[in-house]
Amino acid sequence: MKELIIAIGLLLFIEGTLYALFPSKMKNMLKAIEKWPVSQLRISGFIFAIIGFAIIWYFKR
Repeated sequence: MKELIIAIGLLLFIEGTLYALFPSKMKNMLKAIEKWPVSQLRISGFIFAIIGFAIIWYFKR
């Protein structure tokens, strides 16, 4: 459970840093993503989830 909380904290830290350093780029990226079809967003999310799971699995074994 402690590792999950650390992972969430790391995610928030990285995302917050991106918004703090590149606010206009992040706004432009979000506008671009808004134009993507829902199916493409779903597939992208699924791919990133699998990559994240593979990284965690590799380092935890």
